[in-house]
Amino acid sequence: MTTDSFLADCRARLAFDLLSNTWSAVVLWALRDGPGRPRELRERIGGISSKVLTETLRRLQFNGLVERHAFAEAPPRVEYRLTALGRTLLVPIEAFGAWAFEHGDEVMAAQDREAAGAPRPQP
Repeated sequence: MTTDSFLADCRARLAFDLLSNTWSAVVLWALRDGPGRPRELRERIGGISSKVLTETLRRLQFNGLVERHAFAEAPPRVEYRLTALGRTLLVPIEAFGAWAFEHGDEVMAAQDREAAGAPRPQP
């Protein structure tokens, strides 16, 4: 990796941009066990509005990470599933989640210190 590796058009930046949205990784993770309808996804995830879920699913579909399947039936039914490309992100998402589980308390403690204006610990 060169010093130019994080230029605006580089692939590493693309990957970070894909997951920098708060809900992208969460939605991908919610789809890991199989397809889901929007209502089911909202129940699996919790705390996400219909509007934000729709925007996130559209962005993930635009980037080739999920696919939308509309069924020709009444009432209309739509479900989303991970693409093969989307599945490749599950391992990094799981690793990032494991890091957060292991170090989340340290991050929150640092945030509390900064919010309180407390001195930082020395390395």
